[in-house]
This record gives sequence, C-alpha cells and structure tokens, in this order.
Amino acid sequence: MTRVRVDLMISLDGYATTTDQTPEKPFGEDWERLTAAYAGTRTFRERVFGDTTGAGTTGIDDEFAIGYFEGIGAEIMGAGKFGLHAHPDDPDWKGWWGDEPPFGFPVFVLTHQPRESIPMAGGTTFHFLSASPVEALEVAAEAAGDADVRVGGGPTTVRPYLAAGLVDELHVAITPILLGRGINLWDDLRGLENGYRVESVTAPSGIIHVTFTR
Repeated sequence: MTRVRVDLMISLDGYATTTDQTPEKPFGEDWERLTAAYAGTRTFRERVFGDTTGAGTTGIDDEFAIGYFEGIGAEIMGAGKFGLHAHPDDPDWKGWWGDEPPFGFPVFVLTHQPRESIPMAGGTTFHFLSASPVEALEVAAEAAGDADVRVGGGPTTVRPYLAAGLVDELHVAITPILLGRGINLWDDLRGLENGYRVESVTAPSGIIHVTFTR
C-alpha cells in the first residue's frame, strides 16, 4: 500500500530554510550548517554526490539516510526546491542535481509555469504540475505504483499535506543550531502529533531524529 512520507532537516527552532541567499550561496549562509550531518553520511555522499569511495559517516545518521531513499516510487516537490525561483526564465534549467539526479523515479514539481517534462539519466523524469496538493498526490501515487510517495519539500509545500492529514510518516532531522528566521515547518500545525506514534533518537553528531508514524 502506498504511503506518503516526508523527510526534512530543520533547525532546533523549527526552520527548514535559511535566509541571506546570494548567487554564490543560493541556499543561504547557514545551509551547510543545517545539512552538514546528513551531507556527510556515506549514503548521501554516494547517492547525491556520486562519491563511490566508501567515505562518509555511518551509524544513526546514515541509517536514516538509507531510509530516505528506500521504497520511494515518486516525489512531489515545490518550485523552490527545483530552483525555479532562481531560474524562472531559463528554459534549459534542469534542477540542482546534475545530469543524473539522485531520484530514479518520476518527480512532480508544483508550479504555475508550464514546462515540458524533462527526462534525465538514471530514471528520473521531472514533470511540472499546476495542481492542488490532493490532485498532485493522486498523480504521484499512480506513478509510484506499490511504492511510497515522498513529499520532498520545501516546508511551504509540505505544510498543506501535514495540515490535511495526508502524511503517513514524517521524519525530521533536527540540527542543534538556532536560525531565528526563514520558513518554519511547524507554523499553524499545533497538535500535529495527535494521531501519530512519536519516536526520537539522538545521533552522536547531535542530530535529533524525530519520527511521526501513523
């Protein structure tokens, strides 16, 4: 049975994005601090950065990184995660991930800008949808078959799915830093924990992994 999953990295005060973006640092000054533990795992180094040397950390953070990729058949992401906010008029823009993105399945990008689908090496195809969260989920679930759908972010895309009770499993990797500004995942989600089994574990890196499961 297809489940809907979310997996995000957030700060201790709940922010899933950073500020002060520049052309040199399109994700902001604090992005590397927010994502350092995950980016340093063996799995992310291999799956996202193409590092096949076996370098990278193992243990709890890597176990969650492995879980991030397992059992996914389609992803929904916002226009910002794809990078349309930074490249709105570039018809050749194909996302941040190079010629072979680390997905390997259909990815549905929510946007009001019509674009042709983009097939990429490794099995990823980017499709562009102007659709409500429920409509996009129906399309993605059909594409995923028996596998799961991941709502990949950012937080502005994820929150409507959480608010509507459409997410079966939410994993947040909480980095122990304070950002103070950005987009907060928890805005308007008071009582979200009701109806979920909540578990947490702390990795040696200091990352607190909290999982909400129906």
